[in-house]
Amino acid sequence: MGQIAIYLDDKTEQPLKSAAAAAKMPVSLWVAALVKDKTRTQWPDSVRELAGAWSDFPEAETLRRETTADVPREPL
Repeated sequence: MGQIAIYLDDKTEQPLKSAAAAAKMPVSLWVAALVKDKTRTQWPDSVRELAGAWSDFPEAETLRRETTADVPREPL
C-alpha cells in the first residue's frame, strides 16, 4: 500500500477534517475514497444497474429516427 504526505494550509485542513468527521472516517480513508472516486474509469455499479429501469423510455434507434434540423450556429 502506498503512503503519501500532503501539506495543507489551515484554511484547507479544517474543512477536510470536518468532512471526514461527518463521514465518520479517518482523514486518510476519506482522502483515499475521494481519490478513488475522482480517478475511476468506469461507471459505478449503481449507475450501470439503472440500464433498462425506465420501461417506457424509447430505444436509441427510435430517438435517432426522429431528428430535426439543427439550429443555425453563430459564426466564430
